[in-house]
Amino acid sequence: MLLLGAALKRLVTHGTLTVTEASGRAHRYGMATAGWPDLGLHFHDKGVPGALARNPSLGMGEAFMNGRLTIEGGDIMDFVGFIRRNNPWDKAGDLDNLGMIEKIRVAIMNRIDQVNQRASSRRNVAHHYDLDDRLYDLFLDPNRQYSCAYWADGVSSLEEAQLAKMDHIAAKLTLAPDMQVLDIGCGWGGLALHLHRISGAAVHGISLSTEQIAYAKAWAAREGVADKVTFELIDYRDVPGRFDRIVSVGMFEHVGVPNFPSFFSKCHNLLEDQGVMLLHTIGRSGPPGITDDFTRKYIFPGGYIPALSETMRAVEPCKLMLTDCEVLRRHYAPTLREWYARCVAHEARLTELYDARFTRMWLFYLAGAATAFEYGDLVNFQLQLVRNRDALPLTRNYIGIAEDRYAALRQLPA
Repeated sequence: MLLLGAALKRLVTHGTLTVTEASGRAHRYGMATAGWPDLGLHFHDKGVPGALARNPSLGMGEAFMNGRLTIEGGDIMDFVGFIRRNNPWDKAGDLDNLGMIEKIRVAIMNRIDQVNQRASSRRNVAHHYDLDDRLYDLFLDPNRQYSCAYWADGVSSLEEAQLAKMDHIAAKLTLAPDMQVLDIGCGWGGLALHLHRISGAAVHGISLSTEQIAYAKAWAAREGVADKVTFELIDYRDVPGRFDRIVSVGMFEHVGVPNFPSFFSKCHNLLEDQGVMLLHTIGRSGPPGITDDFTRKYIFPGGYIPALSETMRAVEPCKLMLTDCEVLRRHYAPTLREWYARCVAHEARLTELYDARFTRMWLFYLAGAATAFEYGDLVNFQLQLVRNRDALPLTRNYIGIAEDRYAALRQLPA
């Protein structure tokens, strides 16, 4: 408790945190502050303080999911947000709390995890995306968008925000009916179907998730567009042909830094001369970092959130010109909070599908992600890339015009 107590004295300054050991001994940290909560942590065995002190992310996550501690005065979202709000990224960097040996160890492990050859890529994707479909039905919107929504002015629901996100992407792609579009990391097919629906373009979606591809093919068949919206279980490195447009949403986080150059080189070769690519990815506001141990072990093995600097370093040699870079600063936080709220509302069903341990793990993951966008250095990048600098209009006016047109289409009577 000595090491953990020293850390909590530094971490908790606003609001109070009362920690109760398994023996019943209590420790109070911070100071009562207007607008800040008063929370409690209750440890149920004497090994918890050491686990948290040795590896805060993994230790806290495992102790919570294994029922070795409980939170008092709030829930896991409240607790993680409380700690992060006390220590926002723009005030202090997370890496400053690591010793040099630990920095080296984690950096090495991070790079090893990111090798992501074909076999490991399939395993890593299956770990997260081949979960029971009924899990995702509990919290995703009807278009099954498992990525950052776009909370444009006037948008108040997750469903509207996800439609706005897809329209925003479509507008940046300047789609036309005769185009061939490649969707790298197509998920369950919602984006591909939407792009075809609003533009008439043919879309080919690819993924390494057998469950997602089966779902997407069945969805396209139900809508009667299986000849125009197709899906394939294939690695992006093995895709043949050329495409007028390439879109990739929420997939780049699984590529791994060692594969960044080959990813963009392949995209260059897949694009027609007048082609346009839109890459939507979680990113870091700061320099290249690390994947925390909890996320690496339980949620996204092989995953990594890239910095813009290392992403562009890989783009530059590939003869792809960056024509637009938009930073979605806070859009993922309300998206994740809505997913979290829906999972909490369906907690009994979630536990029925898996068990209480999985439910607590899932809620910890969503809470950590949401608060990382609120107080950490995480954002979303939308990078628009071309082979020919004249492939797009000279100003960004066309984006808003197209979005308005797509929104108007949804208002027309069926």
